[in-house]
Amino acid sequence: MKQHSTNYKNTLIEVAEDTRATESVEPPKKFPPSIAELQHQVISENPYRYSSDDVIFGIWANRNGVEEADMEEARVKFFSKGQPCLRTSPLAQTYGYGIHSDGDGKVAVYGMETKEYRALQDDPSITKVQAMRSKRA
Repeated sequence: MKQHSTNYKNTLIEVAEDTRATESVEPPKKFPPSIAELQHQVISENPYRYSSDDVIFGIWANRNGVEEADMEEARVKFFSKGQPCLRTSPLAQTYGYGIHSDGDGKVAVYGMETKEYRALQDDPSITKVQAMRSKRA
């Protein structure tokens, strides 16, 4: 079975060009937690620990009640078809965060107003991709 991946390496997912954010803000707390809230929590509390695949699958598995014993099989099945990558994340579309993948494909988030975000944007060795637009043109 073919396996797809959402991982990038040495890449910055820049804030969407049509975002209304002028600086990063944490997603609002909701019950149950939103995808944006969960992504922000996992990535910001664990910078460069998890890959995009780890984050996306982990949140999906948690929200769908996948048992620990079934994780490996569920992950293979989950990635047997293409999944939206973090370019579609509300963090980059709505909440003003850039998402950086290091050389190992592990991710961290940086607010669009930070010097770290600007340094990543200015680094010619890092590939830049825009987050998906929130609305169609």
